[in-house]
Amino acid sequence: MDAGSMNSSSYLKAQSRSPLQEQFLHRKNSKDNLDRFIPNRSAMDLDYAHYMLTQGRKGGKENPTATVNSPSREAYRKQLAEALNLNRTRILAFKNKPPTPVELIPQGHLSSSLHYQAKPTKTRRCIPQTSERTLDAPDLVDDFYLNLLDWGSKNVLAIALENTVYLWDASNGSTSELVTVGDEDGPVTSVNWAPDGLHLSIGLNNSNVQLWDSASCKQLRTLRGCHRSRVGSMAWNNHILTTGGMDGKIINNDVRIRSHIVETYRGHQQEVCGLKWSTSGQQLASGGNDNLIHIWDRSVASSNSATQWFHRLEEHTSAVKALAWCPFQGNLLASGGGGGDRSIKFWNTHTGACLNSIDTGSQVCALLWNKNEKELLSSHGFTQNQLILWKYPSLLKMAELTGHTSRVLYMAQSPDGCTVATAAGDETLRFWNVFGVPEVAAKAAPKANPEPFSRFNRIR
Repeated sequence: MDAGSMNSSSYLKAQSRSPLQEQFLHRKNSKDNLDRFIPNRSAMDLDYAHYMLTQGRKGGKENPTATVNSPSREAYRKQLAEALNLNRTRILAFKNKPPTPVELIPQGHLSSSLHYQAKPTKTRRCIPQTSERTLDAPDLVDDFYLNLLDWGSKNVLAIALENTVYLWDASNGSTSELVTVGDEDGPVTSVNWAPDGLHLSIGLNNSNVQLWDSASCKQLRTLRGCHRSRVGSMAWNNHILTTGGMDGKIINNDVRIRSHIVETYRGHQQEVCGLKWSTSGQQLASGGNDNLIHIWDRSVASSNSATQWFHRLEEHTSAVKALAWCPFQGNLLASGGGGGDRSIKFWNTHTGACLNSIDTGSQVCALLWNKNEKELLSSHGFTQNQLILWKYPSLLKMAELTGHTSRVLYMAQSPDGCTVATAAGDETLRFWNVFGVPEVAAKAAPKANPEPFSRFNRIR
């Protein structure tokens, strides 16, 4: 075969292989690469090659009288081939077979090791894009600064519709009317369940606060003299009921005693529309229409002055109603700004530092943490009136839920942490299975603690 035919054959073989292999062969056959491959064989075919190049040619061409198939020449050839082990069909071949690979880890042990070491793949949670239930909520007051929805530890939802407070039992779907206040007192401006899930506080437009026993549907007492105008926000801390008013004052009320006002926090210049106690009960976060957030620490207040805040956070540029303490990190607070701000911010309440901030593009009305995963749910107003589920701390959008046709002002979470109820200006109450089913079975609800209300029979 001539040189041109050999080059053409090599080119066709190279073209039939994978690109990686093709690049490797191209470098080996390059004109710039003049290295040759010489098999490593001791003494090998050099004697035989020398003989064929010298004696063979002498016998065939230079010595034409010599007989090519001479008996003596054939005998010498056979003897030389046996001596050099040349009785084979391939020139380039291993003298010995490659050794059998040793299995360092037996297959059985490897599979069992992988069984224990490999982490199981976590199933991705399916987040329904629509609400699983929708209830009518006629006459729901469309006011950003109020708090008219709460879900108690006994699985009963309280919602205020103008002058009436209704209770919806999630265990059986039954609805009952708790109270209807007169026009001179109403409308109802806030509702909040006590930790026992049996007693409900109701804030009124006339500055009073009523305490009710939901089991007997009886009013226990009225807290008067706390504020000069409506009470739009409330938060319980054991037997302390904290109220926030349009007058900018925050008052701690001990419901066990006749003179219930025990502490007053002054720092907001406008209406207090957001109040949340931390899980430990040590710190209180307050948000106001003055765009401010205050962190109040009970230990600081008791040692110095009840009027002195622990931190004053001024980075929001609109009213702050949405506040939510993180369930897995005690000093982490999330806050949301109104229509002029549209951001969610995260704070370290020990240092007062803003850890992160994200522009949501719309008014932030309420915030809820997932109790079972590191996720945060936000409800929004103009322009999309949607719910957004955020992954924390990456703040990636996991889901965006729509259905309400007006701003989603109020949110409440079921005791097991799975279902979220939302109420909007479109006068509907919707239930979303946004947080899924917890991996661990829900713990039994805590026993009712009647101690905070045990002295009501002594008060007339």
